[in-house]
Amino acid sequence: MSKIFTPTNQMRLTNVAIVRMKKTGKRFEIACYKNKVLSWRSKVEKDIDEVLQSHTVFLNVSKGQVAKKEELQKAFGTDDSTKVCLEILEKGELQVSEKERHAQLESSLKDIATIVADKCVNPETKRPYPVTMIEKGMKDIHFSVKPNRNSKQQALDVIKQLGAVMPIERAQMRLRVRLPARDGKHARKRIREMSSSVEEDDCADGQFTMVCLLDPGHFREVDELIRAETKGRGQMELLSLKEVREGDSAL
Repeated sequence: MSKIFTPTNQMRLTNVAIVRMKKTGKRFEIACYKNKVLSWRSKVEKDIDEVLQSHTVFLNVSKGQVAKKEELQKAFGTDDSTKVCLEILEKGELQVSEKERHAQLESSLKDIATIVADKCVNPETKRPYPVTMIEKGMKDIHFSVKPNRNSKQQALDVIKQLGAVMPIERAQMRLRVRLPARDGKHARKRIREMSSSVEEDDCADGQFTMVCLLDPGHFREVDELIRAETKGRGQMELLSLKEVREGDSAL
């Protein structure tokens, strides 16, 4: 079995992140730079040479045992080591120590909780929750961090699930909308229906002016509605991203 023994290669392959995949009863491994695997999977890093320490496929990275071309052909249908590296990088299991895994999960949990705290309020008080309270709620619902999904996606899942253990809702955004009176009647009616509350709704000088609170999920729909109904003559102004009680501050 071929091996890499050169001092240079041994030095390069000491401080590595190993990604492993099992196929046809064999274990295949690739050597990557630490912290780069997740960046590649989340599309942040796009340069494969910034991720792979070597375009070599190993049977055992730590021992320097390199997979033979025949073994790659049998398992992956190709002996092109770069193509095999890409498949392992995409689908393989990242090997980390228990200490590293715990640290990564704790960091991800805090990131997700911070996003949730920033996007949500207690509907009873209209106050934002502290991050620590969101973290407690996540533990109460036994939320498990998924390493292959980004924090923002998981935060949206958490918001839906937290309702089972605590009062929570997406923070409302305050918008000011101006519509021409002639062409804006339908848009005005639809925006009122989508709004959680309307603080101001006046008509003067041939123009409707409305200030309303809206779930952020409706923002794009309102924007497209105004463009379509008023032929570009309507206006929408974002006054605040989060509506909280007077005297409080948004996170």
